[in-house]
Amino acid sequence: MGLSALNWGAILGGFGLFMFGIKFMGDGLKAVAGDALRDYINKATSNRFSALLVGIVLTMIMQSSSATSAITIGLVRAGLMTFEQSAGIILGATIGTTITSLLISIEIDRFAMYIIFAGAMLICFGKKPRSKYNGNVILGFALIFFGMASMGDALASLKELPQFESFALKMSDSPLLAMFTGVGLTALVQSSAATIGVVQKLYMAGAVTFAAALPFMFGANIGTTVTGILASIGGTTAGKRTAALHTVLNVISTVLGMILLVPYAKLIQALFGHLNPMMQIAAANIVFKTLTTLLALPFVTQLTGLVKRIIPGEEEQMQDINIDEMDEEITNVLPSAALLASRRAIDQMIGLVRENSLASLKLLQEKGMSPEKEWLDNTEKNVNKCDQKITDYLIRLSVKPNLTHRNINSVRLQLDVTKNLERVGDLIMNLAEFYVEVNEKGEAFTETAEQEIVAMFDQYMQMFDLATEIFRYKDVDQYHELQRLEEEIDRMELEYRDTHFKRMAFKECTSPVAESVYCDILGTLERMGDHLCNIAKATITRKSSDISDDELLAE
Repeated sequence: MGLSALNWGAILGGFGLFMFGIKFMGDGLKAVAGDALRDYINKATSNRFSALLVGIVLTMIMQSSSATSAITIGLVRAGLMTFEQSAGIILGATIGTTITSLLISIEIDRFAMYIIFAGAMLICFGKKPRSKYNGNVILGFALIFFGMASMGDALASLKELPQFESFALKMSDSPLLAMFTGVGLTALVQSSAATIGVVQKLYMAGAVTFAAALPFMFGANIGTTVTGILASIGGTTAGKRTAALHTVLNVISTVLGMILLVPYAKLIQALFGHLNPMMQIAAANIVFKTLTTLLALPFVTQLTGLVKRIIPGEEEQMQDINIDEMDEEITNVLPSAALLASRRAIDQMIGLVRENSLASLKLLQEKGMSPEKEWLDNTEKNVNKCDQKITDYLIRLSVKPNLTHRNINSVRLQLDVTKNLERVGDLIMNLAEFYVEVNEKGEAFTETAEQEIVAMFDQYMQMFDLATEIFRYKDVDQYHELQRLEEEIDRMELEYRDTHFKRMAFKECTSPVAESVYCDILGTLERMGDHLCNIAKATITRKSSDISDDELLAE
């Protein structure tokens, strides 16, 4: 009997259904619990025990510790979490991933077709999106077991193949070979749950011994770190350290398991030998990962210190957000978390625009080509860079199918704010060009004209700070105050235009360029105020459905 005699259709098709079921169920759970996941992740900043719980819950929902690791790395890279805060989540992911092997072991596959029917009915006839998402969860759940049942029946024939029998004997005699086989298979399929599911079916069929199954399972522990390593490539120091921590933890636990392989196998057989073979593997997986995780928890500080020595360098500050480095998976799984990252980037953009505003005033007051102009040019490039990155990111996020109505409103608000900030930045550069033009000609504004410009600029700065406060805290009373300031700046523009025309009539202006651009400066300041009012109006309009700053991670 050769390999061609195996029912490869059932093996590959069953495995495909299993993998699809994991993803389909995970996607449904993400859609149902997306905002709740964000809240759990926020709580992870408090202490390592709550972070451990978040990692467990997130991995149970994701059905993949690899995906949890990749998402956590993305959150660290985005500045939503520090490297130290990620450690607990990584540890929790190790325990959370055991749930799949437990579910497989209780042989739900006998009811898989009925569960498939229930899920399909919800998807086909459910009228509300939530009903359809629940249908996805149920259908995916059933496909996991239906796929494993199809694959398991075909894998049972492996034990009759001389080639596999020889390889299985080698794995039994050489635990290292079994371990590296587990590493390779898990790295290939990107799912330790899938690898352990295969081991369960092989052990159930009698194709491998318990002595070979355990190292195979340990190897899956290392193979699952490959996803995180790939997610960290080219990222921040903190992101790379998070991936390294996952790898270090799993390598240490696997080495410990291999050293204690014989006594551990005897312990599991003594405690759970009366259970069915698949349940024995599930129990071995749960006990191993829970014990190693709990043992590692008190040493998180030492482990993070070790990783910092392995990957030296300074971590980027949390406010230095690079939207390009936000893992794409976060937009698929946690749109609310992605929105929090873009909110942080908008805060950074607000700071840049404010600095540019003050720098433009220095050009007026210093009466020369100071270094301020060069600095202002460079900062404006950063403003435009922020605008492009945030807008591109929000547009990508806006087409995701799992957005709630609240998420959609937040995306629209952030796009409005970003565009108005970018326009204010452009107008600041217009002001700078006016001042530079006057300075280059060796001219100056009259003392009264300069005082009027400064007075109007001070009014604009009051509006700027008030508008950004409204964006952050959604205060309607502040919005009314901003509207009053807008009316005042409009009045100032008209009044100062009139006084300027009188100066011109009485030949008080002796600088032709300054005389020419004065009204343009007033108009530019007034338009900057309009864009600030646009920001506040968009915020108050969407007040009830946007994510508030209270929900941002602690600074």
